[in-house]
Amino acid sequence: MSKAKALPLIETDVQPCCPPLNERPLTADEAEQAAVMFKALGDPVRLRLFSQIASHTDGEACVCDISDVGVSQPTVSHHLKKLREAGLLTSERRGTWVYYRVAPSVMASLAQSFSASR
Repeated sequence: MSKAKALPLIETDVQPCCPPLNERPLTADEAEQAAVMFKALGDPVRLRLFSQIASHTDGEACVCDISDVGVSQPTVSHHLKKLREAGLLTSERRGTWVYYRVAPSVMASLAQSFSASR
């Protein structure tokens, strides 16, 4: 049995990256924005890091808690940077550690992109 739980939404007024994919064709700008997020999540290491952060207690994780993904620490840092640049993660330095969270509306935005509108 899975212990997965739904993350609470922090923002109630979600501004998705794009409309549901089956609603209408994406504009060039919408496709560009969505592609940046999907490209960042298209790497297996990045997807694992994103999943570890999203499913971590309280929805945030210290870099020290998520570095066991089969690559070196500098590579983990590189992948976390790419996820931040894509707008998927936010980070906060606390002392010597950096804590990561999924950006507030990302999960809802991604889910809405794939929701059926018809």
